[in-house]
Amino acid sequence: MKKIFTFVKNKYLLTIIGLVVWVSFFDRNDLGTQIELHQQVKQLEKERNYFSQEISVITAETKELTTNPNTLEKFAREKYLMKRNNEDIFVIVESKKK
Repeated sequence: MKKIFTFVKNKYLLTIIGLVVWVSFFDRNDLGTQIELHQQVKQLEKERNYFSQEISVITAETKELTTNPNTLEKFAREKYLMKRNNEDIFVIVESKKK
């Protein structure tokens, strides 16, 4: 019993415990906030990686469109339904079955 009382009476130990409790739960940057911020950073890194990949794909497509006239013609025909003067375009739309 006396050991427990001297252990609790130690002012340095009480100060350290108090600071740990304060920093863990009551501080502006408590553990919950740090965990949320860490999760946000992970999510933002995933988004950054996704957009970096998308940028590289789009850059490659743009380079291909500017250097290859056949690719440019294919792109114009597929995306904008462009045609030559002597051609007819038939657009086939698949209906959804219910």
